[in-house]
Amino acid sequence: MNILLTGANGYIGKRLLPILIEQGHVIYCCLRDISRFDKSKYPENQIELIEIDFLEENPHKCLPDDIDVAYYLIHAMSSSVNNFEDKETLAADKFVSLLNSTNCRHIIYLSGISNAEQLSEHLRSRRKVETVLNNAKAALTTLRAGIIIGSGSASFEIIRDITEKLPVMVTPNWLKSKCQPIAIRNVIEYLTTIPLDQRFYNQSFDIGSDDVLTYKEMLLQYAEVRGLKRLILTLPIMTPRLSSYWLYFITSTSYPLAVNLVNSMKIDVVCAERKIKDLIDINIISYKEAVALAFKKIEQDNVLSSWKDSINKATKYSHLEDVIKVPEYGTFKDVRRKKVLNLQKTIDNIWSIGGDTGWFYADWLWKIRGFLDKLWGGVGLRRGRTHRHEINAGDALDFWRVIVANKEKMRLMLYAEMKLPGEAWLEFEITQENGKYILTQIATFRPNGLLGRMYWYSVMPFHFFVFDGMASNLVKKKERI
Repeated sequence: MNILLTGANGYIGKRLLPILIEQGHVIYCCLRDISRFDKSKYPENQIELIEIDFLEENPHKCLPDDIDVAYYLIHAMSSSVNNFEDKETLAADKFVSLLNSTNCRHIIYLSGISNAEQLSEHLRSRRKVETVLNNAKAALTTLRAGIIIGSGSASFEIIRDITEKLPVMVTPNWLKSKCQPIAIRNVIEYLTTIPLDQRFYNQSFDIGSDDVLTYKEMLLQYAEVRGLKRLILTLPIMTPRLSSYWLYFITSTSYPLAVNLVNSMKIDVVCAERKIKDLIDINIISYKEAVALAFKKIEQDNVLSSWKDSINKATKYSHLEDVIKVPEYGTFKDVRRKKVLNLQKTIDNIWSIGGDTGWFYADWLWKIRGFLDKLWGGVGLRRGRTHRHEINAGDALDFWRVIVANKEKMRLMLYAEMKLPGEAWLEFEITQENGKYILTQIATFRPNGLLGRMYWYSVMPFHFFVFDGMASNLVKKKERI
């Protein structure tokens, strides 16, 4: 089959793509930014890239005629609090308009369980998208899922953040709401089983595990799997705004995503039917088993995808190329050059920077900077990194975004996504000079007016020893203390 995969760089898309290729399909990957996609990981004859943004008013793109099946995995949940439904509807409209010019016979849409009488804006928008997709010439199958549990999923990472960090929790009242989680493996099994199966045409299906749990029960069962003792108290007086701030500061989620999640978590998200079980015979994974499987992936450093690596329209740039060239004029720079004592060790250090490893000098200052960024509505340090020793262009790395990650050329470039009165880059490059290897570490800041200049001068004393200490430790032969 020829399959169109939207959201190919997203959490579900990255999990789905290898399975579809393994099944022998030819995949057309729809991406907002093809520079973020590593095509070399996949067979050249089975994958084609199409750069298109369905949130643009006029995408001006054509899709291949020979598409058989299209997966619709687009959503704007983490990018906005306002005009949420409008954005989702616009993307679906553009998708249908372009898809109708092809020979596509089947659309598969992963939506959310929305059986409550009163729905959040997020769940209303998912229902609206279903209505729009039903206007396509191709038959539509909608799979409605609640919380998806798997390494790297937003829901799992939020549960993980809360439970691992807080022995005693004073929580919002919505932790008493019920949900029916599903393991990512079961989601992928359903998605890869139904293409062009006419039994699923023009129907919707609720998908979930056999467990119906409150969010409080999910936290406690997570703690049980991890061997942790946790005490949870709920307060009915916490407003949705306070609940959103609570979720935002405790976890690695962005504030827009926190707001949309809180609004949805106040509603019971439980399957109204599970007729798909009679049509597809798969092993339904329990919630606790899904948590255990997720941790196996994390411990093996084998997390295939993470919600944190997605770039949305709220980001300052839409293409990595927009910031790949560091400006030379009107900037401040901190340049450190160090002789490399052990080439492989230095490369390994650079490629493991951030996340649990830290920043190789004065980690406490980096943590303070991350906390201040959170206070100002930024991403903070809690995103960490997806892999301990692997970095790819487009990945999130604490409050940075990876712009260039080329191990052969020994070069790593990061672009700041923290709240700043300007723009910032951090670059590491190893070159050979007179038979010796030299690490050049450059921090670049382009100020935005007088406030930006004042910011740079105010942090210069910290940069003096933080950046020098970091560069010195990166080139050391021994493990840092």
